[in-house]
Amino acid sequence: MVTEEISTPKIDTEKARVLVVDDEYGPRESVAFTLSTEFAVDMAERASEALAMIKNQAYATVIMDIRMPGMDGIRALDELRKIDPIVSVIMLTGYGTLLTAQQAMIGGANQYLRKPPDVDELLEAVRRQTQVTRLRRHQAQVAQNARELSAALKQEIETNEPHIWQGRASVELVHDLNNPLTVVIGYATLLADEARGLAAHDPEGSKKLVEYSSIVEKAAEYCHHLSENWRLSSRKTKEFARLDLVQVARDVRHVIFFGNLAIQIAGLEQAQVLGSKFELMRIFQNVFKNSIEAGATSVVATFALQGKTIEVSIVDNGGGMDEESIRRAMHGGFTSKATGTGLGLNICRHLAGSHGGTFDIQSEAGKSTTVKLTFPAAQDA
Repeated sequence: MVTEEISTPKIDTEKARVLVVDDEYGPRESVAFTLSTEFAVDMAERASEALAMIKNQAYATVIMDIRMPGMDGIRALDELRKIDPIVSVIMLTGYGTLLTAQQAMIGGANQYLRKPPDVDELLEAVRRQTQVTRLRRHQAQVAQNARELSAALKQEIETNEPHIWQGRASVELVHDLNNPLTVVIGYATLLADEARGLAAHDPEGSKKLVEYSSIVEKAAEYCHHLSENWRLSSRKTKEFARLDLVQVARDVRHVIFFGNLAIQIAGLEQAQVLGSKFELMRIFQNVFKNSIEAGATSVVATFALQGKTIEVSIVDNGGGMDEESIRRAMHGGFTSKATGTGLGLNICRHLAGSHGGTFDIQSEAGKSTTVKLTFPAAQDA
């Protein structure tokens, strides 16, 4: 399988490599000398020379003068981003106009410094941008691995469609674990960033750490229950408890989608049903995710009580689906996304049915999609 490489070769974790690009000998040597105690420094006196070096070597940070003969720093930055969109770039300007600095930032620079830079300011900027580059390269590699895994999984599904139910259930589990695990990784990164900020004993920073820790804990708990539900499913055991379906939807929005404001909850304040919280979370997770990935900027879940039935209507303003796409999606193994598994809606249909409910889709290509769910309302004892 051929995949597009996003990250460049791994950077030496002991002494990060930095590239200094400046046509002036004195300033170039001065910056390189200042950084050489902490970093492995390469130098280039022309933008074209620097671009050739970047094609063959992964750098943690590139420090580049804005004004150079031939190709200036702004044009070089544009070409650099085509080669390596991840590396941090610090622009140096001795001509110091705010407009030029802003142009560099818009063009993809991460920071700019006045030339000649203050020694302490230069070291601090390179240290910080080096850490940012390392983090972005790691995240890009994780995303690349996830895409390759998803593509291989999709191919496996298409090749082995007649497999028994338990084989498909295993794939469904992997499908649903992907989102909460991504949340864990994302918030773990935020936790690390906030922890570094606590050196100044910022009380607000401490509050954020507590909040992020809570999110990570909930997402990890969700992963645990997905795994446990799979383990118990082989025994055909299912424990239902009385719970609030509206709160389940709110939890999914908060934990899995980072409180995405595009997702709105309307209608009943509470909707009591009997069910498995984490299986019901999987339903809302998949429906919300499909809508967002279809380009929806508004997803409204409305809860209503009709007699002894809880009705949930989830309406989005995404691209919609035609009748054939709906039919195939409801049976699993079909997706319009390059890295999708095509299992999401089929998972929802099975999980709703296991709760004594129904799952239906109304949509047209180019128009909004409405997902309708029903569940038996929990009766008072």
